[in-house]
Amino acid sequence: MAAKKLSRRDFLKMSGASAALMASGLNLQSMLRAAPANQDVTKIVFGGWGATAEDNGVQAAIKQFMIENPNIAVEWQLTPDAGNYMQQLLTNFAAGTAPDASFITSDRYETLRASGQLMDITDRLKADPQLSQPNYFFEPQETNRCADANGHWHGIGSTWVAHHAYFNQDLFDKAGIKPPGFKDDEIWDWDTFITNAKQLTVDANGKHPDDSGFDPENIQQFAVDWGLWWMPIAAAIYSNGGEFVNKDGLIAIDSPEAMEAMQNLVDLIYKHHVAPRSATMSDLGMTNTQMVDNGRLAMAIDGSWALSWMNPSMVKVPLGTGAIPKMKKPAALMQAHFHSIISSTQHPEEAWQWLKFLASPFYTLSFMKIGLWLPSQTAQVTPDGLKEWVTKGIHPDNYVDFVTEYIPKYGVAIRIPNGYIEADTSFITPAFQALAAGKSVEEVIPDAVKQANEIIKAAQSG
Repeated sequence: MAAKKLSRRDFLKMSGASAALMASGLNLQSMLRAAPANQDVTKIVFGGWGATAEDNGVQAAIKQFMIENPNIAVEWQLTPDAGNYMQQLLTNFAAGTAPDASFITSDRYETLRASGQLMDITDRLKADPQLSQPNYFFEPQETNRCADANGHWHGIGSTWVAHHAYFNQDLFDKAGIKPPGFKDDEIWDWDTFITNAKQLTVDANGKHPDDSGFDPENIQQFAVDWGLWWMPIAAAIYSNGGEFVNKDGLIAIDSPEAMEAMQNLVDLIYKHHVAPRSATMSDLGMTNTQMVDNGRLAMAIDGSWALSWMNPSMVKVPLGTGAIPKMKKPAALMQAHFHSIISSTQHPEEAWQWLKFLASPFYTLSFMKIGLWLPSQTAQVTPDGLKEWVTKGIHPDNYVDFVTEYIPKYGVAIRIPNGYIEADTSFITPAFQALAAGKSVEEVIPDAVKQANEIIKAAQSG
């Protein structure tokens, strides 16, 4: 699969299921028009991106928030694409027209914090009787992504997302292979994964990769699609005992463990012939979801957000989910965008009340129910909490194991350093693209990391 940057457009592909969020007869515009007539009402602007699901969810949250806080009116400024929104936000910073609060992509959070654009919310967070509870968020993951080196918070994670496997149960049954699950004894090790992947890969003559006469140029059924972009690559690196970012805030994917993990992924395509090249998928004109649904792909390693469109109610084949294969240990990278208050706001207290609400179950549950988000609050994975969002027809039967056992034990949250955007655009993403085209890890990664870290060091010292 072609290397790509993590975009919220990919996160937010949604079906008509999201329309349910608007079933309450929302009439935000009339509420906002009426609000200024009351001199005691403070208006704040909230910016972000997303498709229908995100738009509907935010508007439903605003409606409830304004019922609970009639003295605060929230104006929602929506941009469809995360990249366009973040670029516009930078322009607004320079022009002095930034919103009061905003979505912030995880790769820009530290850069904007370091430049003083995000308000320090530490004291407010510590004083809040709900959010300050030690067991409110998943820890230490939430602190790992939110707190800077001095323990100061400048935002709260919106949710968690992580990669796992989606599989076509019919193809596994046909091959006589038991699919992976999320419990410790159900997670495939790498050798088991390669062995099973070869059995799940079939050419036009019905041969498997180790069979004499196997034709790698005419594969009719692939075993796995594992994207070669930073998030699924990072999951493999941590599984092999490496790091994507080290304790000094530098890119660390040139370590022996990281390079071995990345070469393992490249080998799926060019050595073992169990995964499609990006060109193959382009030629077929299908996404990995369509390939799974059409029997051309047994298993897709994709983000948990993909469950909102790759779920049992939206595909015609029996669909299952399980953990990604482990190299040395299980691991999945956890990420998501942040909610932050912009430091230039003239209404910090009102913006904080809104930020708190975005970390409430009311807001998060709507996205969890449609398969877009994972829990970020511990109460949401209790027996009673699970009943509030696990949805029949959306979440497979074993999905509870993912959020109650796998993620708490094996989820890895990282803080992306200041300067990463330029370093990634100039060197890291091009290196991943070279891997997807068949270059070896040794050929491209060490030099790319060296040059990327020069940019990061300059940003950190500045």
